[in-house]
Amino acid sequence: MNSALPTPDNPHPGMGFKQFVGLIAMMMATNAIAIDSMLPSLPEIGQALNIDTANHTQLIITSYLLGFGAAQIVYGPLADRFGRRSVLLVGMVIYTIASLGAAFATSFEVMMMARALQGVGAAATRILAVAIVRDCYSGRQMARVMSLAFIVFLAVPVIAPSIGQLIVLVAPWRAIFGMLLIFGTILIFWIVARLPETLHPDDRIPISSRGIAYAFGLVLRSRISVGYMFAMTMIMSGLFAFITSAQQVFADVFNAAGLFTMIFAGIALFMAMSSFLNARIVERLGMRRVSHAALLGYLAVTCTHAVLVMMGHESLLLFVVLQAVTMFFFGLVVSNFNAMAMEPVGHVAGTASSLLGFTTTIGGAVMGSSLGQMFDGTTLPLTLGFALFGIGALGFVLFAERGRLFGAHSQNVSLLVKK
Repeated sequence: MNSALPTPDNPHPGMGFKQFVGLIAMMMATNAIAIDSMLPSLPEIGQALNIDTANHTQLIITSYLLGFGAAQIVYGPLADRFGRRSVLLVGMVIYTIASLGAAFATSFEVMMMARALQGVGAAATRILAVAIVRDCYSGRQMARVMSLAFIVFLAVPVIAPSIGQLIVLVAPWRAIFGMLLIFGTILIFWIVARLPETLHPDDRIPISSRGIAYAFGLVLRSRISVGYMFAMTMIMSGLFAFITSAQQVFADVFNAAGLFTMIFAGIALFMAMSSFLNARIVERLGMRRVSHAALLGYLAVTCTHAVLVMMGHESLLLFVVLQAVTMFFFGLVVSNFNAMAMEPVGHVAGTASSLLGFTTTIGGAVMGSSLGQMFDGTTLPLTLGFALFGIGALGFVLFAERGRLFGAHSQNVSLLVKK
């Protein structure tokens, strides 16, 4: 492993640009594969663990998300003090151990604990991926790197359900967690062999309540960071609601359980396509133009879908088409919102990323899970929730931009404190 420090001309020593993007993408995919690979087997897991209420199987996903969100508040300060690489490795070790625990779980309670711990480990990849990219790049270059990583990252939801389905065709559902253990082990060896430490020694921040409060204060005093953080929370809530209830929607509403993996992959493919498009246009058009236009498109589609459902016009084809378009706009929104939220606080990227990840994931998991638990055999709660979350996201963006969309907002006016 190359121990040279990053420089503007060589931002990640020992790694080419493509390998760097690939590693970041795999780190980001750790979360998606831990969720999506088991979606087709949730009924079998529920039956094996004696879960007597169908909606409660969603909690296998929710417990993971809560662990994933809660741990992010810890990883940021640790990464700013001890560096990115060592903290990332600790998280991945936790992830692999928890995968082993889930594979041997014999009760719902043990599964929930193992899944929460697995989320705790995976949280390191969420925080460190963003912080490492921010260490090496900024501005539109950062958005481009994140978008390119999202292409690989979003390919995981396309193939992960099919991988999970194939595994349960030839082996017990517990083998899915064995696959996650192997995935985590491969990532550990890649990090050890190739990833340099990207945090400059001069930027290390001692762990102290005062230092953490200072970093959190920078985030919370930034109108841009706060606005886009809560806008992302709204958008993520809709995504989590869809993920936790998707299997039930296809099986119980449309009687199309056999088509679930194929349709889910198709919807996820639209997300990957939009991230690829974003990587091609964001440097030319700017993050605000792209993401604000996408948010308006997202809102138009979700509101239209909710109205059609209330009028009794829902069908499998309509649901799939409108959900795919919704996810297309989602892909254009998320990477840009994340980059804009981080831009004013790059010098405390680890701690700032932890607060951002904690808020968006915990908020999204709680609201998304609550919406998922409202599943009543129809798509009305889900589609109406998507529309309301979109309206909320638009409100927070307007707050961040002082009521103005599409314009370049100066960081100099992003602080809410008096000079």
